[in-house]
Amino acid sequence: MRKWLEKPYHSLDYMLQKRFGEKVYKITLNGGMSCPNRDGTLGSRGCIFCSAGGSGDFAADPSQSVSAQIESQMALIQKKRPVQKFIAYFQAYTNTYAPISYLRPLFLEAIRHPGVVTLSIGTRPDCLGDDVLALLSELNTIKPVWVELGLQTIHADTAAYIRRGYPLSTFETAVQKLHARHLEIIVHTILGLPGESPERMLATIDYLNHQPVQGIKLQLLHVLKGTDLADDYLAGKFQTLSREEYLDLLISCLEHLSPDLVIHRVTGDGPKDLLIAPLWSSAKRSVLNDLHHLMKVRNTWQGRLYKEDPYD
Repeated sequence: MRKWLEKPYHSLDYMLQKRFGEKVYKITLNGGMSCPNRDGTLGSRGCIFCSAGGSGDFAADPSQSVSAQIESQMALIQKKRPVQKFIAYFQAYTNTYAPISYLRPLFLEAIRHPGVVTLSIGTRPDCLGDDVLALLSELNTIKPVWVELGLQTIHADTAAYIRRGYPLSTFETAVQKLHARHLEIIVHTILGLPGESPERMLATIDYLNHQPVQGIKLQLLHVLKGTDLADDYLAGKFQTLSREEYLDLLISCLEHLSPDLVIHRVTGDGPKDLLIAPLWSSAKRSVLNDLHHLMKVRNTWQGRLYKEDPYD
């Protein structure tokens, strides 16, 4: 059984300790931006699963400056753990969806903070114009810059249902441009989307194996209050995955993923005041323990069933 430190997959923690020689923690920031799927450019209701917080429900207070957000979160973490290095993660909404005159000082303030070793920016692949790419390249000469792209699925029918708002070709173009500029790319996927069989979800995994990306987030589908997804769920149009179903699917995804891809997330814990289903997901530590136990019992690991493309 292959291991990366104590885990049977290439975890983010393993990569960070190898790269920086110590524990590194992520600080979630709110840059006060919107999203083309909310401001009327593409739509006004956002993606079907997205809460009013724009996936930034755990981010810092946007009324504070970037430095103040970083300092306040650093202080909270350092009360519990002796951590000195941090990733500044702009998480809420679409964090390249603003003029360069707005983005540049925001990102520079974060990346120049002495405690920050990496800048991570969550965005959409259709919000990466040449001016934004030039800025990201510039920032990447100061400290490493990660770009996190919300793909969720490769299947056009599911993408239409969740109101993603762009075709797969847009994602591919963005990935190629980011890769050409030596920017690290992390792709967000959601497991358990309505209408997605295990085979369809594994097709997304296989697709990402052959894209020039460095990391992946395997996110469990959450049904949150106030979303259109919640309306469909409460109307009985779909069911969420059980804990057992999710763990089986997650292990299968890990087995098929290239061992070189860094696993940035294997589950999630939606805000407890918003979470409708699945309620079992709120016990995140227990879910992780079960995952590690099952992989040990099954004597399996990330990449066990991965097959390299002979034409790559």
